[in-house]
Amino acid sequence: MLHFNKSTFLSCKNIRTTVLALIGCFVVYAVWNLKGSMSDQTLDYFLGQSQIKKRDAAEVRWRHAVNSRSSLTEAVAGPTHMLEADIVMRGDEPIMAHPPDTDSDITLREWLEGVKVHSKGIKLDFKSQEVVSPSVALLEEVLADSKRPVWVNADILPGPGGQARPLEPEAFLSAVTNLPTDTVLSLGWTTGWTADAGSPGYSWDNVQQMEEICRTLKHPVTFPVRAAFLAQSLSQLTWLLQQSHRYTLTVWTGQSDRVLLQDLLPYRKMFDISRIYYDLPDSQRTELSMI
Repeated sequence: MLHFNKSTFLSCKNIRTTVLALIGCFVVYAVWNLKGSMSDQTLDYFLGQSQIKKRDAAEVRWRHAVNSRSSLTEAVAGPTHMLEADIVMRGDEPIMAHPPDTDSDITLREWLEGVKVHSKGIKLDFKSQEVVSPSVALLEEVLADSKRPVWVNADILPGPGGQARPLEPEAFLSAVTNLPTDTVLSLGWTTGWTADAGSPGYSWDNVQQMEEICRTLKHPVTFPVRAAFLAQSLSQLTWLLQQSHRYTLTVWTGQSDRVLLQDLLPYRKMFDISRIYYDLPDSQRTELSMI
């Protein structure tokens, strides 16, 4: 028979107290860490504005190349939810243009002022590192009190078929890290696709390198993925989404790409519909939202 004296009892009590304290500290740390990292609030915004009916990312409509005064005027008056525009430098001023264009009739400041009075979300696509810091400064100045979805996009790694030079990941993230934590970082791979070439899809190296870069970020992250590569990349992209609640995908397509609806269905059926955006022609996006 075991006998416990008073000192043994007190010792056990102290150990129990210490263990409970450690568990409490761990819980507090876990909650704090979860609060410190932000999930994507884009759908909540559009639901709050009664612009979509449910938390289904396929309901979000996109408008591309809003890089002129006329296209901006048309876009803010239309049914589009997210306005996507491209930024390059003209001298020492950020302007709205997509290479090879180097000039525009609207600067980034004017563009942001034009968007400010409407309830649209924005996605800004950076084409060079030099444009990032001055653009971020304008975002912080002009949209300081805005609750609208703000996405900042750059290709930061080479991907399947990519020929363009990506932005340097550390430099880009350093420049955008002080944006509000609900800002969505849209971080992609350079890609290339031709009808006659095979579609290799996103490799394990592609997704593992990207996740290593993103795992310590506090912002929500969306990965723009080319629709033509999805059929070959289901395992890799499934793994990537599983790594964090902060991660989403944004499916996009080039003008000449061939996209089959059947290649998109596994993603629609396997994942939470709030975690995959479809930046596709309206006919395809609408068809997906009905499935």
